[in-house]
Amino acid sequence: MESIKLRPKEECMWDAASLGEIMLRLDPGDGRIHTAREFKVWEGGGEYNVVRGLRRCFGLKTTTVTAFADNPVGRLVEDFILQGGVDVSNILWRKFDGIGREVRNGLNFVERGFGCRGARSCADRGLTAISQLKVGEIDWDDIFGRQGVRWFHTGGIFAALSETTAEVCIEALKAAKKYGTITSYDLNYRASLWKSIGGKEKAQQVNKEIAKYVDVMIGNEEDFTAALGIEVEGVDENLTTLPVEGFKKMIEKAVSIYPNFKALATTLRSVKSATVNDWSAICWYKGELHMSEARAGLEIFDRVGGGDSFASGLIYGLMTFDDAAKAVNYGAAHGAFAMTTPGDTSMATKADIEKMVGGGGARVDR
Repeated sequence: MESIKLRPKEECMWDAASLGEIMLRLDPGDGRIHTAREFKVWEGGGEYNVVRGLRRCFGLKTTTVTAFADNPVGRLVEDFILQGGVDVSNILWRKFDGIGREVRNGLNFVERGFGCRGARSCADRGLTAISQLKVGEIDWDDIFGRQGVRWFHTGGIFAALSETTAEVCIEALKAAKKYGTITSYDLNYRASLWKSIGGKEKAQQVNKEIAKYVDVMIGNEEDFTAALGIEVEGVDENLTTLPVEGFKKMIEKAVSIYPNFKALATTLRSVKSATVNDWSAICWYKGELHMSEARAGLEIFDRVGGGDSFASGLIYGLMTFDDAAKAVNYGAAHGAFAMTTPGDTSMATKADIEKMVGGGGARVDR
């Protein structure tokens, strides 16, 4: 089976780059959106969260490709990105019309959930700058050629924003392949994004085309079924049992359809309550299947972004060690740790993750 071959570090400005929407997250803390009197704010976006984790936790040099309306809200999100250490030189700024009739910045109101009350989000992202991005507006030859990128990550949230973003996604992936950049894609199926533009049928049409240009495909069992139409046999709604044979068959089918896949990874989450999950992951690479350590009864503080942090840990592991067994454990550990803190993005350090991967517990560090 073909290995992942990275571009030499010395010829690339960036270890990793992402393409996707970054929104301002408004968090009501312990309360609910509809009764809140104040919100904390963070930045967050499925694709961006991955390179932010690679930069902030794992110390890689990363950049993000996105677009904002040039107003104080857009500049606030930019400031959060700068605090996370991710480069902002590839952001496209749109002139703001003064009221948002033509272009806006996305807002995402998110409740963390607790016990029997699940996490909930309410996105306000119509007419956002990134959703209006069109083919030809980003100079991919500059980003992948002159600047140089070793790993490029995007995903199904960006592809679902509009007809044109799906086209831009394919444009970017093709350009990455042209310059020898490894590509990864998180299916990240969101029914709310697809329901007004063709639903699951449209999601599969778009993602099946995008998958042809992807080296490393990431998602959970629902993503592969809803976005690619590949069923996982033996899965119940809450994944109360782990049907390993079902996942093996799913992977075999996916690879037979898309021989371009060099690796495939899926997270496994069984929801006991909003604050207690069983958590693990599987990675297929070089023809072999590797499972992470299973964490039963993982206590969750804020589950949003856990899958993105899994992706960044997995990518770090593949880039650094070329070892799927290590990579899937780095991914699962990073995803678990990220869900112990608020916000979409990881607050973990590499030392935290290496301690977890090495079997360290939660005793106090003095």
